[in-house]
Amino acid sequence: MTRVEEAFAPAKVNLALHVTGQRADGYHLLESLVVFANIGDCVTARLADEPSLHVHGPLAAGVPTGPGNLVLKAAAWAGHDAAFELEKNLPAAAGIGGGSSDAAAALRALEALTGRAVDVTRLAELGADLPVCYFGRSCLMRGVGEQVEGVALPRVPAVLANPRVEVATPKVFAALALKDNPPMPVLPVLDDVSALVAFLANETRNDLEAPALALAPVIGEVIDRLWALEGARLARMSGSGATCFALFDEIGAAEKAAADLKAQKPDWWISAVWLS
Repeated sequence: MTRVEEAFAPAKVNLALHVTGQRADGYHLLESLVVFANIGDCVTARLADEPSLHVHGPLAAGVPTGPGNLVLKAAAWAGHDAAFELEKNLPAAAGIGGGSSDAAAALRALEALTGRAVDVTRLAELGADLPVCYFGRSCLMRGVGEQVEGVALPRVPAVLANPRVEVATPKVFAALALKDNPPMPVLPVLDDVSALVAFLANETRNDLEAPALALAPVIGEVIDRLWALEGARLARMSGSGATCFALFDEIGAAEKAAADLKAQKPDWWISAVWLS
């Protein structure tokens, strides 16, 4: 029987994202506090003579299945031919690392199938989010994505919301007026949700929020509606958008808030999650 491996591809959330410079080759320097949700896509892999990718799931429409898909690119980069099944539950071009998380999950599945470890020092060759998505837990991301350092953060309930508007990351970076912004401060001890919220609100930001808003003004509505939810402690955009998040003290409050927001905006992608 052909061996099959399955790997989870969680949604990535940038709690804070500072753009601190730009290299001569055009790549932006980042500092970001990153966590992962308990929802995501699912990648199944088996070794095969020819690479292939079949995509299904509620958000499969429009996802490319050819060699341009990052799952197949990652497999080729790792030197393996495999047949992949991708259950797509996360929106594309949404600022939550969907494609990068899928590719990282594919690499983990291939490692299990072959026993050959990925060269993590080269993961950024596939994209800035690949190292952090491969790491897959709360961390600080720096440089052009190649520097990842694990951090201790409290598990926090949240609501994720996306207005089903795709935002192209290169366009957001191109629209960023200031490329050399202040870095994040040294991370203090954050042992509960209140401490985390206070640090994020007072000491951090998402430098891509303003240019993303200029490209997709609906992001402003998403943030406003998240702030208006009962129990919301902080609302902000993740990554380059358009997904935004609100943090809560209790998962029950997040679940009720998500249900309330779905009633207001039934066409949006909305989910109550744990972030860690």
